[in-house]
Amino acid sequence: MDMNEIKEIFFQECEEQLAELESGLLKMNDGDRDPETVNAVFRAVHSIKGGAGAFGLDDLVAFAHVFETTLDCVRSNKLEPNQDVLKVMLKSADVLADLTNAARDGGSVDESRSRGLVKELEALANGELPSPSASVEAPAPKAAAKAAPAAPAPTPKPTDDSGFQPVPFSFDDFGGEDDAGGMPTYEVIFKPRYELYSKGNDATLLLRDLSRLGEMTIYCNTDDLPGLEELDPEGAYFFWNVTIKTDKGEDAIRTVFEFAEWDCELTVKPVEEARADATSNDELPMVPVPFDLSILDETGAMEEVSASDARAEATAAAVAAAETASSVTQIVAARVEKKESAAAAAAAASAAAQNNAAGAGQTIRVDLDRVDRLINLVGELVINQAMLSQSVIENDTTGTSSINMGLEELQQLTREIQDSVMAIRAQPVKPVFQRMSRIVREIADMTGKSIRLITEGENTEVDKTVIDKLAEPLTHMIRNAVDHGIETPEKRAAAGKNTEGTVRLTAKHRSGRILIELADDGAGINREKVRQKAIDNDLIPADANLSDEEIDNLIFLPGFSTADKISDISGRGVGMDVVKRSIQALGGRINITSKPGHGSVFTMSLPLTLAVLDGMVVTVAGQTLVVPLTAIVETLQPEAAAIHSFGANHRLISIRNSFCPLVDVGRILNFRATQANPVEGVALLVESEGGGQRALMVDAIQGQRQVVIKSLEANYTHVPGIAAATILGDGRVALILDVDAVVGASRGQSLKAEMSLAAVG
Repeated sequence: MDMNEIKEIFFQECEEQLAELESGLLKMNDGDRDPETVNAVFRAVHSIKGGAGAFGLDDLVAFAHVFETTLDCVRSNKLEPNQDVLKVMLKSADVLADLTNAARDGGSVDESRSRGLVKELEALANGELPSPSASVEAPAPKAAAKAAPAAPAPTPKPTDDSGFQPVPFSFDDFGGEDDAGGMPTYEVIFKPRYELYSKGNDATLLLRDLSRLGEMTIYCNTDDLPGLEELDPEGAYFFWNVTIKTDKGEDAIRTVFEFAEWDCELTVKPVEEARADATSNDELPMVPVPFDLSILDETGAMEEVSASDARAEATAAAVAAAETASSVTQIVAARVEKKESAAAAAAAASAAAQNNAAGAGQTIRVDLDRVDRLINLVGELVINQAMLSQSVIENDTTGTSSINMGLEELQQLTREIQDSVMAIRAQPVKPVFQRMSRIVREIADMTGKSIRLITEGENTEVDKTVIDKLAEPLTHMIRNAVDHGIETPEKRAAAGKNTEGTVRLTAKHRSGRILIELADDGAGINREKVRQKAIDNDLIPADANLSDEEIDNLIFLPGFSTADKISDISGRGVGMDVVKRSIQALGGRINITSKPGHGSVFTMSLPLTLAVLDGMVVTVAGQTLVVPLTAIVETLQPEAAAIHSFGANHRLISIRNSFCPLVDVGRILNFRATQANPVEGVALLVESEGGGQRALMVDAIQGQRQVVIKSLEANYTHVPGIAAATILGDGRVALILDVDAVVGASRGQSLKAEMSLAAVG
């Protein structure tokens, strides 16, 4: 695996971490204060920072570092995550996503915005943090520290009889003041590997988190520290022996190191057991180098301690050793922070990929092209299986041969393979829904409105091809709802509404399709304004007699806009027409329901997959068509007594004491010039979105089959009334009927056919 592949894996993981980050922040914005939610948000930023550091993405690392610091203040209960704080953090999450995309694609980011957010994050971290102790001094600025003369090294304390030399390690501002008497005592040996530092982690931050569990004594071991001529600046030579009194238990201690366990050696034992092991193994005692860390700033950087802690009675040799240890620590810390070595970056990224694979356990990453090829091959398998079955049926009339039995098993296996492969491509709509949250925030800020987005059914799964094409229409619909649908806070207050508007985005399965609804509690569609705008733009005649539904659908006309002036958001008449074309290209449909003063609901109905469907093969005027099975309610043989005519060309069929319009499919599609006799055909009772039930009249039913969808528009041209095409078992091409278009034509909407469809069959 080369560096580019490793980097691509990192960016894929960044997408997952960014989704987790936004999801957690939105939960917190809704009032969730669960520590696990806060920790998940913190871990997401921390992981992005660590991976970015391995690849030398300095801008991303710098911003993530400040963001992480502020989140750590929230995690440690030093900063209350109120609405104002979370607003800044949500914007920061957007900028973090922009920086990630820029690093991946080579784009640019608005530097003024990112710098402004850095200042806001730093203000939150510095201004809102409570001071736990007045005696703790703030760390000196780094620039000042560099200019100041080097402080004398701390003088080592005398070694006790056991050979251990205790090292002061102060955590005064991290709690742990409670009396730990009588609590269980544990010995922790924490030995980092170089991978821990190369990923942007900091051992002192982990030790700080450990100190929150109870009273702690710490020793730093430097036995592995080589001479300067053999020193690797990127190596890890120190490790720590910690004794901690806590009632939290061993699991709580291990939880502190859960994100570093792959990059360190960790031993946690009750102190009695640890000492017994040391005695039985006759191990040599550790002699740690003096190392006083009395102040740890919020960024986790180790600052030089005051010389006042040094002891006058130390020997000159011990002082020199302490100076060497302090210098090495600073070199290693600086080297890890810069991440300049490409070799270390490759090793760190490779280890991260392996760790993620081990952690997931049950998942693998597969290139999408491979999945697409597999789906195409399965589609060909379905076609060939149908052809084989058709050939056997035509040449074997007994229907009891072993070949027929084998074909039935083959058909069953083919269906199972088909379902399994389609399940591989099925993905939840959550990533698309989360992307809409950012759009709502940005448009709300631009319009000065207060808007809350509520999402439901985020785990509803649909084919990835459908998901990829959902982003554009949803973006236009969200912009339309926020800009035109939701009123300003002043108008909402005057109308007796909550000043905060609500946009609700939901997804659910229904009858083999996915329904996506976008609802707002705004003013609804102003039909008088819409009608007048359409007349002014010469889209409809002034004397047109339109129903409320037809007026609502005028907003889908190209060039239509109700905006009074052109802005960065709307006004050019581009948007809702794109939505309708995009949905229709997916084989879907869109409907509008609006109530003035109460809001609007846009409903999109889409197929779950664009690869296969179950259909009813029928014959109409000598042409073979496929009607999607999900649209069919029942089939029936019409009787003469059940047929009723009204008007010149309209007929009804009586079904269980109710009347349903009868639609001649052959006449609608111009397959024949005159209407056929219903008694001589078969009626398919179908249900469409917004069109209610209709009885589609066909000549005969050939059977029910699973067919592979082939795009007619991509391979031929768009044909009104036809959704797609397929290949039957006998090798013929059959057209897949667009039920909604046919039903719409029966209600007076023209198909606008420009050619004879007979040639297509």
